[in-house]
Amino acid sequence: MKKHIILWGLLWAFVPAIFAAEQETEAAKADEEAEFNAFISRFSWTEGPGVGKLGDVAELELPEGFKLANGDDTRTIMEAFGNIVSDQEVGLIAPESFDWFIVFEFNPVGYVKDDDKDDLNPDDMMESIKRGTEFANKERAQMGVPAMNILGWKLPPRYNDQTKLLECSIRAESEGSEILNHNTRILGRHGVMEVALVIDPEDIEATLPVFYSLLENYHFQTGQKYAEYQDGDKIAQYGLAALIVGGGAAAAAKLGLFAWLGLMLKKLWKLIVVAVVGIGAWFKKLVGGGPNVREDPS
Repeated sequence: MKKHIILWGLLWAFVPAIFAAEQETEAAKADEEAEFNAFISRFSWTEGPGVGKLGDVAELELPEGFKLANGDDTRTIMEAFGNIVSDQEVGLIAPESFDWFIVFEFNPVGYVKDDDKDDLNPDDMMESIKRGTEFANKERAQMGVPAMNILGWKLPPRYNDQTKLLECSIRAESEGSEILNHNTRILGRHGVMEVALVIDPEDIEATLPVFYSLLENYHFQTGQKYAEYQDGDKIAQYGLAALIVGGGAAAAAKLGLFAWLGLMLKKLWKLIVVAVVGIGAWFKKLVGGGPNVREDPS
């Protein structure tokens, strides 16, 4: 009996320490959330309801509860999250919670013919994407960032001939955490709008209807629409399959990293707000890199 009393006494002695530790953890989370919100508030957001401009090629009806960053701010946000930008970013849309977000990039490759719409081979395309990811992992290693492995399709490539919209979802994992990149390509007269949904895989089913609803209110501006093609316009040197294989591999190379970092920020509260010039040090603290992590962001 005395032994039991001693054990209970020891247990209760630890309770205040455990409670204090939990309070410190909650306080740290609150501070980091406030820091994240302060970082996001630095940018000039177009808030819904209203019309959001995506560069000079497209626009989207922005509903209430959503906000849009312009191309310059999108690049700054992406760089701060450790992503390699393409200089083709035209906007980033997120709900107020910032639990997920959408990146828009316009690639002026010209008019993409969809002659191969009935010949898309998901198995062959997946093999190409995996090979591209293996190559991208070499650059990740140089940056001190964990490798990413492609698991397969969540949604095999499918094309809507009416809306000229091509989409697919790629499943991947990094350090035991699953990543999902939902990629959409919308064909235009002078190029392709590349749309990437960055989201926790557990939330994809609930969020896709909202995502599709947003895209229903997307349209190219007059003179930029696929149906407005005229003889003499620039023709892209590839078709739909290459938009998945090339674009998909590129998305795996950078948006996979982007997704992983974004989820780390929101789910594990590891945010360290830094200037873009400090990305290398930010990487080291965020992912726990060792001495081989590059300090130079270039």
